[in-house]
Amino acid sequence: MKTVIITGSTRGIGKGLAVNFLKQGCRVVITGRNQTQVDEVVSGFALQFGADKVTGLACDVKDQAQLQAVWDHAVATFSSVDIWINNAGMSLPRKPLEQQSTDDINNIIATNLGGVVLATSVALKGMKAQNHGQIWNMEGFGSNDATQPGMAIYGATKRAVTYLNKSLQKEVKGTAVQVNTLSPGIVVTDLLVGDYDTSSAEWQKVKKIFNILGDKVETVTPWLVNGILSTNKSGTKVAWLTGGKAFMRFMTAGFNKRDLFSELELG
Repeated sequence: MKTVIITGSTRGIGKGLAVNFLKQGCRVVITGRNQTQVDEVVSGFALQFGADKVTGLACDVKDQAQLQAVWDHAVATFSSVDIWINNAGMSLPRKPLEQQSTDDINNIIATNLGGVVLATSVALKGMKAQNHGQIWNMEGFGSNDATQPGMAIYGATKRAVTYLNKSLQKEVKGTAVQVNTLSPGIVVTDLLVGDYDTSSAEWQKVKKIFNILGDKVETVTPWLVNGILSTNKSGTKVAWLTGGKAFMRFMTAGFNKRDLFSELELG
């Protein structure tokens, strides 16, 4: 029975991952910045899967002391940690760099890159001490060098995480700790939609692409969890949206009309 810590798991992909780890019999530690939201998610999961399978603690990933507290809480509750997933992240509205506020720039860098670095440091220290464990860092737009106007800061943070993973995979070589990459592809969440003005012509254009390549949380996360639980090698990448899958989606788009955003936009 594996114990899993997932940062940013009160909603979206993180919560979807938590649900599916619990369905697989794992024990899960929920985190988020708001303790009330964490408690609500933990209570719901406890009713569904058992109070002995889930716990949670509020955590801002920009604060290493809070990340350490999550690790300590998990060990105190479940004895050890087998998997740590750095899922917490944020995005910004798409606009040129010079139009972004200094606070927003600092916040996204501190969260998407700094938070991953700090959390990975905590997990590495703990996993080396217990002599086992996997760290999974989340890819996003920019990880593979893709670029778009208005995505300079977000993409730069994700490209940096790719470098971080490759470097750490060399650092953990010869140890019992693994560093791996999780690539969910385009997943329909409020974070994704929040980047756009949904009344704009740009949104109508990009929504067509998202409806071809995107998927819902409940579609992607079971597959990702299965991939994580079947991995036993550092340097592994579990990717949902592969090049081959994207090609087939475009080829069949004319026959497979999808609308992934209606529920979010109505809500």
